[in-house]
Amino acid sequence: MNFNEYKKIAEEHLLDYLPPVDERSITIYNAMKYSLEAGGKRLRPVLVLATCDFCGGDIKDALPYALAMEYIHTYSLIHDDLPCVDNDDLRRGKPTNHVMFGEAMATLAGDGLLNSAFEAMLSDIKNTENTDSLIRKIKAADAIGNAAGCLGMIAGQVADIEAEGKSISVEHLDYINKNKTGAIIRAAVQAGAYLGGADEDLFNDLTEYAEDLGLAFQIRDDILDITGTVEELGKNVGHDEETNKSTYPAIFGLEESEKRLEEVNNHALKVIEKYDNAEFYRELVEMMANRRK
Repeated sequence: MNFNEYKKIAEEHLLDYLPPVDERSITIYNAMKYSLEAGGKRLRPVLVLATCDFCGGDIKDALPYALAMEYIHTYSLIHDDLPCVDNDDLRRGKPTNHVMFGEAMATLAGDGLLNSAFEAMLSDIKNTENTDSLIRKIKAADAIGNAAGCLGMIAGQVADIEAEGKSISVEHLDYINKNKTGAIIRAAVQAGAYLGGADEDLFNDLTEYAEDLGLAFQIRDDILDITGTVEELGKNVGHDEETNKSTYPAIFGLEESEKRLEEVNNHALKVIEKYDNAEFYRELVEMMANRRK
């Protein structure tokens, strides 16, 4: 299967794991649904499904974990866009959640999506009787939880906010992006590998690949904030410079950032070159490297 086929599966089940909200609280459901259905690459759920499939698992078993990843990612975007953080009014070509529903409801929509992610995974876990499958699912949920928390994405977001307007080292910038962006991408691959029953060597190779992919994704994002357009990206551009954020182009310049992106992508390809059936991962590197949105 290719990226778009996995993406189609994820989108067909996009709302399956949202809770049945009482009519008196229906606004929270509508706010969560609004941001989930606004579009997006669906990279993280695709990585869960594709990696589970690659490792020999059944992608139906991976669906709750794949959609949990998208819920977590979408919650993080809603909160990133809030006036108290990045103060953006456009996301995926549509008004941001707080523009549509107000700041308080947008905050709660992000909270609701984060909680729904763990409800989806725990509901699946509690209904699993096979011991081996249960252990794999617990490991997948643990990887996702760790990556979303204060040792992963939140840690990166904190460091990113506190680095605004400051001159930081390359090592500090790598720390920010390894956690803010890379942790969730790594966890998506690791969760899929656990669910698919990968052995230790394969798990380690896929983890190394995912770390490269996450770093490459962020470098390309930083470049696109300078070279992209609102129409292409579906969000405002030039935000990094306006807020004096620490980015790869800000430290290295555009040309060196492009070179570093190429180096990271080449390393990712080298990690998986021994796997003849890893065409999905090879194509994904090229797709992410050349993306315009």
